[in-house]
Amino acid sequence: MLVAKENISKKSLEHYEALFEYAPMGIVMTDQDGIINAINPFALKEFGYTQKELLGKRVEMLIPQRFQKKHLSYHKAYLTRGTSYIMGKNKCMFALAKSGEEFPVEICLSNYLLNETNYVIAFIKNISERKRSESEINQLHKELEGTVRQRTKDLKKTSADLKLAKKKLEAINLFNQAVLKNAGAIIISTDNNGIIRSFNPEAERELGYSAAELIGKHSPLLFHAKEEIKKKALLLSGIIGMTIPVGIEVFLTKTKMGLHNEDEWTYIRKDGSTFPVLLNITALKNEENVLIGFLGISINISSRKKAEKELEAAMEKEREHSELKSKFVSMASHEFRTPLSTLLSSAYLIEKYTTGDDQPKREKHLQRIYSSVNMLTDILNDFLSVGKIEEGKKEAKFTHFNIHELVTGINSEIENILKKEQKIKYTHEGDPNVNLDFSMVKHILLNLISNASKFSPEDSPIEIKTCKTTKQLMLSVKDQGIGISEEDQQHLTERFFRGANATHIQGTGLGLHIVGKYAEMMNGKISCKSELDRGTEFQIKFNCKTT
Repeated sequence: MLVAKENISKKSLEHYEALFEYAPMGIVMTDQDGIINAINPFALKEFGYTQKELLGKRVEMLIPQRFQKKHLSYHKAYLTRGTSYIMGKNKCMFALAKSGEEFPVEICLSNYLLNETNYVIAFIKNISERKRSESEINQLHKELEGTVRQRTKDLKKTSADLKLAKKKLEAINLFNQAVLKNAGAIIISTDNNGIIRSFNPEAERELGYSAAELIGKHSPLLFHAKEEIKKKALLLSGIIGMTIPVGIEVFLTKTKMGLHNEDEWTYIRKDGSTFPVLLNITALKNEENVLIGFLGISINISSRKKAEKELEAAMEKEREHSELKSKFVSMASHEFRTPLSTLLSSAYLIEKYTTGDDQPKREKHLQRIYSSVNMLTDILNDFLSVGKIEEGKKEAKFTHFNIHELVTGINSEIENILKKEQKIKYTHEGDPNVNLDFSMVKHILLNLISNASKFSPEDSPIEIKTCKTTKQLMLSVKDQGIGISEEDQQHLTERFFRGANATHIQGTGLGLHIVGKYAEMMNGKISCKSELDRGTEFQIKFNCKTT
């Protein structure tokens, strides 16, 4: 290992000696007192001395007399600083040759410590040639100054004109940049072949691509659906009477023909999401009126489309409301006539029964009044319920209750609406606890039982069944009435619908519509099994929440 280290040191020393001997600049080494300890051949040649003449002498003998005093103070200051240093930076320094000739130099100082002695190495570069070149350049500069002054004078008017033109151009550029950046529109230009040449910031924001990704590399086909282009190609081919290939020509043909080119398209963002735009394509031409490309300006019309849909929906809803009101007026004029006539006639007759013996008659007419009032109340309640449902003001309020207790309790409320000898048969299976809207379930039961009674003969049973499993509640109301045809079963939950065989029986046609809507609000679905003259069973299945 020691031999290897010695060999390395010896080899390194040989390199250093070669560097010192053959360096293309002067190298002078002094000790801390300014005594020359070494000087390379290049420096000896520059100064005109032999090595013997300089070794052991003060370095000041290589400096002009007028700078020697200052150099002593510089030398001491440098030793104190102790870092690499370029002497006289940005100043002109001179060295003194043996012949007495002075020449300009650049000097870079470095130092190192060896055996407690501080050595300074000066790297000296003769810059005489550079100075001569600078002098020649200065002379040329002076000669040119005259020419420049004359040219400047000649160009003053041109310069003023250019400044004016520049201001106009800057204003135009600023305007164009402002338009491109803040237009609120996607602005894309292409060459004659449809390759993108410019892609404004709005296009970057809307489509998710950077301009660098697309300019000179892609056409706008990148963010269009091929199927939509196919459809537009077929449509355009039919309009202009020639076959348009599926590609960029679908976008450019009308513009090339001088036709107005504006159409709705669907853009596809980099992330795959889509949005509708209104795209207008115009031709770009040079001063010679030669076509050089195309400019596409498109506006995101998502908000407009949404507003159109909302307006459409609002108009449809308004039409439905108008229809609802119209049908209600028609229905009310028909359905209110009978109970109102009953109310008037019963009230008139009650006035005639003044004796105690007439009490049974009075009670009969009072019952007719109660029945008519309940009928009117039901009609109005149905209409109000439909109105709330249509306006979105009706929502299910889920609560925990016992379905068995609810159905049993209803029996006492419906006695007055059942026909003579009609009886309710009720059975329940499973856990009776459910999590639904109590009032909606009650309304559904009352409506279905009322219909079963209304459309069934006297002394016929009405069967009610509820069955609760872990995930579902099934509610069934079955009668032995007139039944419903298969054709009519398809329309049972439509507003104001009345079965063909039920038009002679009083009703609004709103009950089952409300039942269907309430069932939907509670994650339920209504179904019907029926045959004409063999009865009907309505069944609702609720996907129950955890009880």
